[in-house]
Amino acid sequence: MSQLTLFDSSEGLLVDDERGRVAYTPSFVDELTAAGWFDELRRRVNWRAERRMMYDREVDVPRLVAHFRLDADAGALPDAILQSAARVVDRVKVPFNSVGLNLYRDGRDSVAPHSDHLNELQKGFPIALVSLGGTRRMTIRAKAQPRQTIHVDLEPGSLLLMDYASQIHYTHGVPKTDEPVGERISLAFRVRRDRLEGTRNSDGGFYR
Repeated sequence: MSQLTLFDSSEGLLVDDERGRVAYTPSFVDELTAAGWFDELRRRVNWRAERRMMYDREVDVPRLVAHFRLDADAGALPDAILQSAARVVDRVKVPFNSVGLNLYRDGRDSVAPHSDHLNELQKGFPIALVSLGGTRRMTIRAKAQPRQTIHVDLEPGSLLLMDYASQIHYTHGVPKTDEPVGERISLAFRVRRDRLEGTRNSDGGFYR
């Protein structure tokens, strides 16, 4: 699949160069729908607290996580997962088979700058990120010169689309903040390689 087909408009492009493309669409879903999805996922998902090794000691992962296979029994998936996946697939035209969820409880929850592990993903397919709940800022940085830095406030109901190449050349993260922020849930849709499904990344969970 040509990556150009994933970004059929210049509107909302945050990154657009030989190193990759990242596009942001606010109001991908309406406010009422986004709020309904947030409420259902907050109540129904079995959120997990995880720990990771950092600097020779085990620490708490600063957010709660969950994960679903999209090719599982539909009856086992929350309606919000089914509905959001259908909308994303219809928009992006990509057969996503996995969604990783993160719950940011307050400004102390975060995810460090990172790029996805490409050996866990089907080559050439993008990552689609739907945000629900409170608005949080994401920082996107180029790994090499020119070291472009972009900040984008991920609003509830928004869609962030990152192509495969961007994971090679850019990092992205959600930093901690002292500002008052509401709870946020992110849904990161991916096409994962089946033989590696369930592999964790070094940050202790499924990203964003």
